[in-house]
Amino acid sequence: MKKYILILTWIILLAVVFGSGFFIGKISQPSIEQVEGLVSKELGQPADVDFSLFWDAWRVIEKKYVERLDLNRQEMVYGAISGLLKSLNDSHSVFMKPQESKKFLDDMSGSFEGIGAEIGIRKGILTIISPLENSPAQKAGLRAGDKIFKVDDTLTSDLTLDEAVDLIRGPKGEEVVLLVAREDLDETKEIRIIRDTIQIPIIKSEQITLEIESEDEEGIIHRKDIAYIQLYHFTENSASQFRKTVKEILKSDTKGLILDVRNNPGGYLEVAVDIASWFLPKGELVVAEDFGNGEKNEHRSRGYDGLENMPTVVLINEGSASASEILAGALRDIKGIQVVGQKSFGKGSVQQLEKLKGGSSIKITVAKWLTPSGISINDEGITPDIEVEMTIEDIDEGRDPQLNRALEILKE
Repeated sequence: MKKYILILTWIILLAVVFGSGFFIGKISQPSIEQVEGLVSKELGQPADVDFSLFWDAWRVIEKKYVERLDLNRQEMVYGAISGLLKSLNDSHSVFMKPQESKKFLDDMSGSFEGIGAEIGIRKGILTIISPLENSPAQKAGLRAGDKIFKVDDTLTSDLTLDEAVDLIRGPKGEEVVLLVAREDLDETKEIRIIRDTIQIPIIKSEQITLEIESEDEEGIIHRKDIAYIQLYHFTENSASQFRKTVKEILKSDTKGLILDVRNNPGGYLEVAVDIASWFLPKGELVVAEDFGNGEKNEHRSRGYDGLENMPTVVLINEGSASASEILAGALRDIKGIQVVGQKSFGKGSVQQLEKLKGGSSIKITVAKWLTPSGISINDEGITPDIEVEMTIEDIDEGRDPQLNRALEILKE
């Protein structure tokens, strides 16, 4: 009996020693996120970041939050990823939950219901880039550059761009109220807009005839036909529509061209390159994508050789963004074409959609656009060669001093 008791005692003693050693080793072991080398690399985590801080915070919530029994852990994960994207301080880089991701893809495929205005975030403030032609937004009096402080009863200061878009859009026939600030208004103004189905317009063209009196031949009036092309958006059909318009221009006796991209919020990069190819020699740089790691992707003219020698003026304003700025910058840098109007919006970055598990996705900025002269469009925008302001009085009276200045240049 004593022999068995002695054996049992040794077994218990060995178990205690082993257990104590295991416990001490466990609590003194650094978190796996702190271990540099192979393990960290396999997990895809930066070796110099202690990711255990995240799990420490998670455990505090699980243990102490007053309503911890009702936690939605999937929403906690979504919130953490959203916060990760917000930390980049880039309004164009966002996380989208499955339903938001599906809505984004649906919107990219065709028409949608809303107010018909392109919006962005400028200096931390939700801003109208441009209202679309004949849209509810334009008819209600919304203008490029308007700052939106509230959507219905929701303040916009803490909203992401996509959250703001979700609030402003909605079913056809329903009203949305925007609290707007404008430079020429003494106080904020409520603008009520009835949502509708939005069809994005593409292009408008017309001929403008100038009458020029000869200086050396008294009394003789010369007529000069000027083509006017307004591009509303760089959609997938814009390039083919522009091609048809150019062919009509080349058949006529046109002596000059005004290319109007005012209030054009942009669109497809390839369309901007295609349109620039009518003006620029083959192989000339249209725009470069700077990926921030020394890598650049250059987009060059295809050299359609239709408008290379056509005297041209480009019109821009604060509603000209993205592909509009690329086109204006390329024509000025390469051909010296004059740009008239007001400084453009400054949206010169490239976003890429990365699909994640469960239908969610990340839209992330992967590059910035540089003009052929190497100037970044992002935040800076395009400053016109000749600045011409468009006042409220001009709009109300149907005047267009920017267009008139472009005509004067071509007349000269």
